[in-house]
Amino acid sequence: MKVALVHDYLAQDGGAERVLKAFTEIWPEAPVFVLFHDKKKVKGFENTEVQQSFISKLPFCKTRYQWYLPWMPFATERHNLHDFDVVISSTSAFAKGILTRPDTLHISYCHTPTRYLWTDTHKYIEDLNYNRFVKALLPRLIYKLRIWDKMSTDRVDHFIANSDTVRGRIEKYYRRGSDIIYPPVDIETFSISDEVGNYFVTGGRMVPYKRFDLVIQVFNRLKIPLKIFGDGPEEEKLKKIAKSNIEFVGRVSDKEKAELLSKARAFIHPQVEDLGITPIESMASGRPVIAYGVGGVTETVVPDKTGMFFEHQSWESLLDAIVHFDHNSWDSQLIRERAKKFAIDEFKNKMKKYTEDRYEEFTRGLNQCRLDIR
Repeated sequence: MKVALVHDYLAQDGGAERVLKAFTEIWPEAPVFVLFHDKKKVKGFENTEVQQSFISKLPFCKTRYQWYLPWMPFATERHNLHDFDVVISSTSAFAKGILTRPDTLHISYCHTPTRYLWTDTHKYIEDLNYNRFVKALLPRLIYKLRIWDKMSTDRVDHFIANSDTVRGRIEKYYRRGSDIIYPPVDIETFSISDEVGNYFVTGGRMVPYKRFDLVIQVFNRLKIPLKIFGDGPEEEKLKKIAKSNIEFVGRVSDKEKAELLSKARAFIHPQVEDLGITPIESMASGRPVIAYGVGGVTETVVPDKTGMFFEHQSWESLLDAIVHFDHNSWDSQLIRERAKKFAIDEFKNKMKKYTEDRYEEFTRGLNQCRLDIR
C-alpha cells in the first residue's frame, strides 16, 4: 500500500499541521504534497519529502499567499499522484480537490469546510484590510471558488471529520457523510501541578472570532489576574482596552504553555471552534475549562466534571460563570483522565486502522468489478 499525503499549505504551525505530522509518523515513507511550505514558520518536516506546487516559486507566496487564491484550485489539481494506492488529504480548503487514478483510494481528513466559502463569507470580506474596489470583486471570486469546492468533494471516497460539529457542516454544505476521528493532542507535554496560582488564563491566535475582548471586559470589571498568551493582528487593539491586572505574555513554547495552564485556576474559552485543542491541553494539565457552550468544546469538556459552560457569547454571561466558579472543587486526576481520550497514540491507532480497513474494502470492490467484467 503506497501512501501519499496532501495538505493545503504549510504557512502556520497549528492544529491541522499537528495532524499532518501525526500522519507522517504513521506513514514515514509517504511524501507530502502542498501548495507551498514556509520552513521558517512550520518546522518538523525536515525528514519528510515535501513537494511544493508552482505557487511556491511566485513572489511573496509565503507572506501574501492570499493574492494567489484564484490559482490554488488549479495548482492543487497539478499535484501528480498517479503512483499511489492511497492518498490522504488533510484539508480545510483545497487539498481534497486533488486528481487521482480510478483505482486510488482518497480519504480526506476535513478540519472544516472552507470557512470563507461557507460559514463566514460575509464576515471574512468585512474584516479584510483591502480597499472597497477589491472587496467589490471578492464575492464573484468566492462564488466561483465555492462551485469548485463543492465539485471537488465528489473526488473523495471517504470523509473523516475532526468533530461532530464539523461532521454536521460536511453534511450540510457537501451533502456527504463522514466518520469522526478526533485530532491528536500531545497530552504528555502537560502535567498536573502541585500548586495553583491566583490567575485565570486564556490565549491563542489573536483574531476577532476568538472573542478575547469579552474576557478582557470581564476581568476589567473583576480586577483579578488574567494571563493571555499568543499573538496576532488583534493584539495591540486588545492591549489598549486591558487594565493593569491583565498580562499579555506573548507567544509561548509548549513547555511555557504547559506551566501557564497547570498553575491557572481555569482556562477560559470564549469562542466557537471546530473542536478546540487548548481546552484539551488545559484538561491534560488537570485544570478545568470555562467555555462558551457551542461548537466542538461540547464534545471535549464534560460539564461539572472537567469544566463548565456559559450560555451566551457575552461578557455578562461569562462574568456570571466566573463569579460562580470555585477553583477548589475540581478533581485534577479525573480532568486529566478525560484528556487521554485525545492522545496522539489514540489518534494514530484509529487513523491507521481506519485507512487499512477502507483500503481492504476498496480493493475488494475493485477485484469484484474486474471479475464481473470478465
